[in-house]
Amino acid sequence: MEFELVAFGLITGFTSGFFGIGGGSILIPMLLLANYGMKEAVAISIMQMVFSSIYGSFLNSKKIKGLVRDGVILGIGASLGGATSGYFLPKVPDIYLQYLFITALLYTIYTLFKAPASSNIQKEDKSVYVLLAIGYFVGILAMSIGIGGSLVLLPILVGFLKYDLKIATALGLFFVIFSSIGGFISTSIYGNMLYYEGAIIGIGSLIGVYFGIKIKEKTQATSYKTFVLLLNLLVLVVTIYKTVF
Repeated sequence: MEFELVAFGLITGFTSGFFGIGGGSILIPMLLLANYGMKEAVAISIMQMVFSSIYGSFLNSKKIKGLVRDGVILGIGASLGGATSGYFLPKVPDIYLQYLFITALLYTIYTLFKAPASSNIQKEDKSVYVLLAIGYFVGILAMSIGIGGSLVLLPILVGFLKYDLKIATALGLFFVIFSSIGGFISTSIYGNMLYYEGAIIGIGSLIGVYFGIKIKEKTQATSYKTFVLLLNLLVLVVTIYKTVF
């Protein structure tokens, strides 16, 4: 079982670094297929995201500048939302969490399909209140379904705030630090955290994150958008299959 968990960590870490996601969107379906319950998978995913998001954002900070202001504001909102999620999570049946996850995937695929692969539009500073509100509600949704928030935040950053796709994914991973820590604290307080499994997968993800970011830097914008869409389609198919069957 430990070897399987390490493998999950490597795969999840790579996708986290490459796509700028917390990793829950790929880890949760794998855990479900390995016969973990939805709430167990959510808890493990949250702990893994703490590992991958901190290390991945450290690596990204060496290459991308100027995202600290928006990232911190979004992150503060996400921390508040993530902390709130621990109150709602035990009250919601597993099947409804899976339906919510599917809805988030459909929304992301639709909006990213319409968005350009890259953008040269000059970004203006956004309202602090708008960023806080976005971070808060994305944080609640993300931690309730065990994802870092990038899955939902990414199309907002690209379509509404007009970030370049690669920069948006780096900011999305930075955002995951706040939402995952808030969710980790909240889930631990309510006694739902699986520390052993989460730590094994989290440590494995550190290696995957490093290589994911390196390959992302060498990938052209058009190809990168295609990969992002394919990932979301794959996760959608697996999740629907597990929910129906």
